[in-house]
Amino acid sequence: QVQLVESGGGLVQAGGSLRLSCAASGQTFSIYGMGWFRQAPGKERELVLALSRGGTRYYADSVKGRFTISRDNAKNTATLQMNSLKPEDTAAYYCAAARKDSALHLITTYDYWGQGTQVTVSS
Repeated sequence: QVQLVESGGGLVQAGGSLRLSCAASGQTFSIYGMGWFRQAPGKERELVLALSRGGTRYYADSVKGRFTISRDNAKNTATLQMNSLKPEDTAAYYCAAARKDSALHLITTYDYWGQGTQVTVSS
């Protein structure tokens, strides 16, 4: 099993930045893909960004040019840097890990999920 713990959420004004971190523990050798998803009230969970162990990135169009993802495989961490935040970015953000390294844009690819961290962007 793998445990994922997110940190770094909070309240920020529009145009500001936040950095979310995800720390993995447990059987981390089984992790290949890692991603960030978000879910706003009344909406379905959606991909924000994902990064394969091989370096392939998957983006949601709405965050291109504003958000970046990175990971440190040695430390078993993943980071989501969010810049130029907008009120529509308000959501609970979830870190996820997969035992495969492809199709990381699909929720069903992921095997492990964090508990989520809230990001609120005020206008």
